[in-house]
Order: sequence, then C-alpha cells, then structure tokens
Amino acid sequence: HEAFLSDLRSNLQVSNEPGNRYNLQLINALVLYVGTQAIAHIHNKGSTPSMSTITHSAHMDIFQNLAVDLDTEGRYLFLNAIANQLRYPNSHTHYFSCTMLYLFAEANTEAIQEQITRVLLERLIVNRPHPWGLLITFIELIKNPAFKFWNHEFVHCAPEIEKLFQSVAQCCMGQKQAQQVMEGTGAS
Repeated sequence: HEAFLSDLRSNLQVSNEPGNRYNLQLINALVLYVGTQAIAHIHNKGSTPSMSTITHSAHMDIFQNLAVDLDTEGRYLFLNAIANQLRYPNSHTHYFSCTMLYLFAEANTEAIQEQITRVLLERLIVNRPHPWGLLITFIELIKNPAFKFWNHEFVHCAPEIEKLFQSVAQCCMGQKQAQQVMEGTGAS
C-alpha cells in the first residue's frame, strides 16, 4: 500500500517539461478506475456514496495522496479528472462530488482548497448549461458552513475575485440565497 502510493506520482510523471509533465490519459483513467472501484466497494457493503462512506478507504487514500503529493500542475490535472466526473444525477456523480468536497475539507493547505475552487469555478464561468454535478458540488461548497468557504483568504484576495465569487454564487443559487450565504446567515 505504502509503496504503491509513493510510486504513484513518479508513474504518472512522464517528463520534466512544464505543461507536459504528466500522462493526462493515465490520470483520467486512474481517477475513473479508483472511483468506480470505490463505488462498487461501497455498494458491496450495502451502502451508497456519502461523505461518511467514502472516507477511511484505500480509494480515498489514493485520492488524498495525489492531492497532497502532486505538484501544482499534477494536482490541477488530477482535480480536473475528478471534475470531469461531475455530471448528471447518479451514484457515480455523487461519489465524485463527495470526493471533491472531502478533499477540500481535509486539505492540509489552503493552496489545495484554492485549486479545487479554481477547477470548479473555471467550469462555472463558461457558458451554460453546466453539468448538474458541477453545480451541486459548487453550491454545497459555498453554502455548507462546514467548509468555511467564505472565510478563506483566496475568496477575498482582490475585489474583482470577490465579485466573481459573488456573481457565480448568485447565478447558482439566486441573489437572495447567495447574499445570505455570503453573510453567513443562510441555512445549510
């Protein structure tokens, strides 16, 4: 288990050339495979994916290891591979939504949380329609007080960034609800 995790990064890395360091197809395949295996494992135990059922597993160990161990470029590709799975309502999407939120909650640095936010936000600022899973994940992230999203420095680092977050929140949730959430008065 430990050897696998320690070798994982080097197996994903294919060069030292910035922008081309990682085997993108392998990252996407790994995320999809580990996720589908995790879902099968959860279902075999008679459960469904949730924030409590995805934790403390070899599958989540792999994902957490990648989130922490990869450099910025690798982590960006890894998080995008997860975001690619945020699609229509099903247990697959729900698992990856929970995974993204769990990685945010358990991140050991704000840089990881900022990168998760960036990956989601990049997909939300493009033209609609947005995949259901992407919207649900972002709304949960900004709405659930457990994630303390609005307390993070990167949300308030510049007025234009703060306005962007407010604008996206309003598009996702409606103006009144977004305002309540940003002020910390909204119910989760």
